[in-house]
Amino acid sequence: MSGARMNVFPTRMALTAMKTRLKGATTGHSLLKRKAEALTRRFRDIVKKINEAKSKMGKLIQTANFSYSEVKYATGDTISYSIQESVKQASFKILSKSENVSGVMLPVFEKMVDPGNDFELAGLGRGGQQILKCKDVYRRTIENLVELASLQTAFVILDEVIKVTNRRVNAIEHVIIPKIENTIKWITSELDEQDREEFFRLKKVQNKKKLAKDAEQKIRDDVDAIAESGGGKGGLVQQQAPTSSILSGYEQDEDILF
Repeated sequence: MSGARMNVFPTRMALTAMKTRLKGATTGHSLLKRKAEALTRRFRDIVKKINEAKSKMGKLIQTANFSYSEVKYATGDTISYSIQESVKQASFKILSKSENVSGVMLPVFEKMVDPGNDFELAGLGRGGQQILKCKDVYRRTIENLVELASLQTAFVILDEVIKVTNRRVNAIEHVIIPKIENTIKWITSELDEQDREEFFRLKKVQNKKKLAKDAEQKIRDDVDAIAESGGGKGGLVQQQAPTSSILSGYEQDEDILF
């Protein structure tokens, strides 16, 4: 794209328009580059949090499965059916919100825990302590899972937005700005050439006018010199031989009639 340029007429107005477009493209490139840098910083923070959340998630799931095994050992296999029958509504809900990061709306999932306990009577016979422990572990596991889902969603969105932004930055930097600069250089060179042609034309016209004026002045000087050497206009008339007509002799003779 080193020699590419836009198809415009080389005029002063086009040059002004190209300079305005170049200024806008430079400003847009700067803004997009700063946006890409801000999104990249946020993207790296999210990647770091995702790694921590995944590591924590593995430990929580392991602990939760072990706690559930303890509950099943203490209460038997029927405890799951008893808990499912006692639950009337969900005690753990998720709220979805949006966060603006450099003009990009990222979804954020937040937990909402109902303080009520639908199966508070579960485990009265045996295994009550293991059930409460298992409940707390699974609650923390779900909370971490919600956080991980929010981070993973933001990760996917930011990854796509950063790619698009970087493509735009590269297009402006390597295609649009060089094309506008080449167009400005071409228009400037064409206008300079037009100015040189106009200057040469005016110079030729002035030279012709000067030559014509000098020739006219030379004729006047010659006429004045001849007039001065002959004693003025009267002398010039006197020096000229009187012209005679062929019929002048006949005109003076009164006897000849026409």
